[in-house]
Amino acid sequence: MSARSNILNKLRAGLAGTTPRPDEFDEKLVTEPWQYAPEDRITRLRSLMEAVQTEIHSVSSNDWPAKVQQLLDSRNLANVLYAPGTGHGQQLAEHWQSAGAKQALLAYDRPIAEWKEELFWSVDASVTGTVGGIAATGSLVLWPDRHEPRLMSLLPPLHIALLKASEVEDNLYGMMQKHNWSAGLPTNLLLVSGPSKTADIEQVLAYGAHGPKELVVLILEDC
Repeated sequence: MSARSNILNKLRAGLAGTTPRPDEFDEKLVTEPWQYAPEDRITRLRSLMEAVQTEIHSVSSNDWPAKVQQLLDSRNLANVLYAPGTGHGQQLAEHWQSAGAKQALLAYDRPIAEWKEELFWSVDASVTGTVGGIAATGSLVLWPDRHEPRLMSLLPPLHIALLKASEVEDNLYGMMQKHNWSAGLPTNLLLVSGPSKTADIEQVLAYGAHGPKELVVLILEDC
């Protein structure tokens, strides 16, 4: 018998003669203090995120690629990483071709081992989607997958995140219920509230120490 089986058998034996505790979860405790009028959700999220140096812009769902181009131009950046297997990635590529944008589009379409050095040291910015936002904490919810791996939001100095205005929820519990997380979660789910930051023992806060130095959120309004 394996060590794993021995451990599991001991745990099961320890439960002999016991009964499960009743489920006393009170949904109100995690929802009522953090509920907002629908028209106030974006205002709250924006206020909390801007307080930690996140840059936020409201744009239409058709015009956001032009805003991405403008953001890169204003920073004099040379390239941007995108996910060609996503709908927003295809939209960005179409705009890049028609607008003649000067920045190189870098497609995340191969295993990291094939371009690790370039990915870690030569990418200036990235564009990713989000699952939604949480008004209570001022957070984005990212659900990385094979098309848009988590490194896209963790490595480039500038991370540009797309957030649909209609997908901002009141609180984390509401987000979990809406997307039925109890039926299955990814191996990695990210809650992002601002650019990378850290603080030393003297309580000096520094941004960009171990991840993106800048976070820009484009809130996409329905056309």
